[in-house]
Amino acid sequence: MAAQSPFPLLQAWFHNFRSHPFAYGPALALMILAIPLGFQVGLPYALAAVLLAGLSCITVSQVLSQKAAAERQKDLSAAQLLQSQKLAAIGELSAGIAHEINNPLAIIRQEAEWLLHLYKKEAPPDPAEVNNCLTEIVRRVDRAREITHNLLDFARRRQPVVQAVDLNRLVEDMTRLVEKEAHTRHISLEKQLYPDLPLIESDSPLLRQVILNLLNNAIQAVGRNGTVTVATRLGDDGWVMVQVADTGCGIPPENLAQIFDPFFTTKPQGKGTGLGLSICHGIIERLGGKITVASKVGQGSVFTVQLPQTLGRREV
Repeated sequence: MAAQSPFPLLQAWFHNFRSHPFAYGPALALMILAIPLGFQVGLPYALAAVLLAGLSCITVSQVLSQKAAAERQKDLSAAQLLQSQKLAAIGELSAGIAHEINNPLAIIRQEAEWLLHLYKKEAPPDPAEVNNCLTEIVRRVDRAREITHNLLDFARRRQPVVQAVDLNRLVEDMTRLVEKEAHTRHISLEKQLYPDLPLIESDSPLLRQVILNLLNNAIQAVGRNGTVTVATRLGDDGWVMVQVADTGCGIPPENLAQIFDPFFTTKPQGKGTGLGLSICHGIIERLGGKITVASKVGQGSVFTVQLPQTLGRREV
């Protein structure tokens, strides 16, 4: 007849522990490795097994403690790296914004000094020259205001004010604003508007901001004799679309995933804050739509804005 265990209660506990080891924590769960499956070996061996189990528990606890400490150190290092990256991004952003604002300020000062010079002369100043100076000052003030407004829009994220919007008319209006710039750069600006496009429920000022930003970006991406095309579409699902396509340099594949990230820009320092497309992305999301981009290096890019006809509708 097989020998009976001298510790039936202990054996029962270990049987339960073996069946549900992790109820006792990770250290105890590993302790079972040092315990025989049954106490059929006599008292001396059973005591030895219990002693080995205790030693195993201590060893496993030490290993787990070391592992936990290593994990904590890893998490701390990751947090420190993330903080360093944030500070670096803030530093780059601050430098870019300072440069962006200093540029118009420098020109405003230059034009103002020239006006002072003109009025200090004995002869009356030439009205045309005065007009040119004042016009340039107004342009540079508008540029500085645009920079600060972009930053405020990014921070505030105001909620949409719903109204009926004629998207074709809105596109026509925004296209007229960039016609002069396109003509100066010898860029062909083409429109392809969907006939009888239905009105949509949306926020006209926010949409104007998005489309104007996309048009300006497209013009900046295109060289002389290039083409920028803005089109409206009506999808089979009833959603309306605005597409802005250019024949510019295109976007490298490694940059496409980050193109809508805040502060991401491939422009030289002082030429952009990296907020324009991020703001556009946020606006379109608030309007219940989405914005996507397709691009090939050397061939150009196409930005597509999809919008619901009713603001309460969301894409499934």
